[in-house]
Amino acid sequence: MNILITGASKGIGYELALKFAAIENSNLFLISRSKERLERLKTECYNINPVAKVTIIPFDIENMVNGYFPEEINCQHLDILINNAGLLINKDFADLEGNDMIKLAQVNFLAPAMLIKHCIGKMGGEKPTHVINIGSMGGYQGSIKFKGLSMYSASKAAIASLTECLALEYKNKNIFFNCLALGAVQTEMLHKAFPGFVAPISANEMAVFISQFALNGHKYFNGKVLKIPW
Repeated sequence: MNILITGASKGIGYELALKFAAIENSNLFLISRSKERLERLKTECYNINPVAKVTIIPFDIENMVNGYFPEEINCQHLDILINNAGLLINKDFADLEGNDMIKLAQVNFLAPAMLIKHCIGKMGGEKPTHVINIGSMGGYQGSIKFKGLSMYSASKAAIASLTECLALEYKNKNIFFNCLALGAVQTEMLHKAFPGFVAPISANEMAVFISQFALNGHKYFNGKVLKIPW
């Protein structure tokens, strides 16, 4: 089973890699900017399953916006794609710099969209394949919104809408798309944006759910934006 995860060097992405590494015949492609953290993750994956295949890909996904993709994504068929990498900037709208807004749009929406476009030819066919976009409750329509998260929430709303559109466009191709709108999860990114705040769910706990959903969620959902936890 070939699985591609972005934002794999920490938080939910790191824990997801460990969960998938335990699966027999897993072949992981792990993308993150930090080579050092990816090396450490690779070692942990092998400690869990010595025969797991792990390809680490030190790469900044913002480059995908300009059409650059890592050559290491060399599998012929991709079973699961998890767009997990994200950026959270906690600033009032009036205080956001133009570069802040561009980076939020690129990391949370444009890069995932371009990666899906790049990988779509490797998905579908005889076997069902699953694209999971990690969204946020901030981008869930009708949810409570929070001061300082306007552009973050807007970028997550965009990836949620794209999920719905692509599920329709590829509904006859055996490619399933779902977006998980996560509530607060205790990650390094959350701690940096909201120092002192303690989330009710750990990255490991969330990874348990997401890994199982990636494997089985397409049997029940397609084109859905799901609040997690419910």
